[in-house]
Amino acid sequence: MAFRSFRPFPGVWHIQDAMGVCMTLLAGRDLALLVDTGYGAEDIGAYVRALTDRPLTVMLTHGHHDHALGSRWFSEVYLLPEDFPVYTTYTGDFWRRDVWGRGREFADERFLTDPMPPALPLAEGDMDLGALTARIIPCPGHTPGSAVVYVPEYKLLLTGDNWNPCTWLFFREALSARDYRANVERLLALPFEKALCAHQFQMYDRDMPESLWRGITDEALSAAVPSEAGQRVGAETRQVFLPKEQVFVFDWQKFMRGRGRA
Repeated sequence: MAFRSFRPFPGVWHIQDAMGVCMTLLAGRDLALLVDTGYGAEDIGAYVRALTDRPLTVMLTHGHHDHALGSRWFSEVYLLPEDFPVYTTYTGDFWRRDVWGRGREFADERFLTDPMPPALPLAEGDMDLGALTARIIPCPGHTPGSAVVYVPEYKLLLTGDNWNPCTWLFFREALSARDYRANVERLLALPFEKALCAHQFQMYDRDMPESLWRGITDEALSAAVPSEAGQRVGAETRQVFLPKEQVFVFDWQKFMRGRGRA
């Protein structure tokens, strides 16, 4: 298998799959939690079981294909109910074939037909793994049912796709930039010091996501320059270049519609 991982803290593994997306395994004294499942071309279940023998729960930060298609290797997954429709859409035939077209060197044809497990409602709040806590925090933005996970023992934030050095906010189900900003600003009240995201195989200091979240002011968004990133999904996108070589790409029309709101 083409997975690779590193262990930034005891009981924490950041895992990258063959197609480049990341997920994080938290293993406490008693239980384990896998946060996201990747593209699913290869058996993430077998890889995780080689890292820990603790009883495992699988959750998704949101329902997009690059986080959810690996769920086919498990019997059930949890995510916020607001993302159930996203999960259904992005694990369906269109997106499976899209991923298959790019990753067929890693996956056999069962990738196109394997049943997906049921999506069960994820509960907000603390999950006690045994000397390790996973705090599930709803954070609508990238999708309506996006969640992040905070690990207080390590002051570690798992951001899903609500922050990456290149953060996207232009899929049809994404919130407006203004609504996204209001939700991620709440995360700044958390005393996190480190962050792991879904699209980079490394750990970051707090100042990375904080500089992006504080940088997307109305002034910066209004001055954003055109981007072609959203063409495929029919969105007019613009982008803001932020400190530390970060980029925020967002749906321009949603932002403009929300400018008059209080």
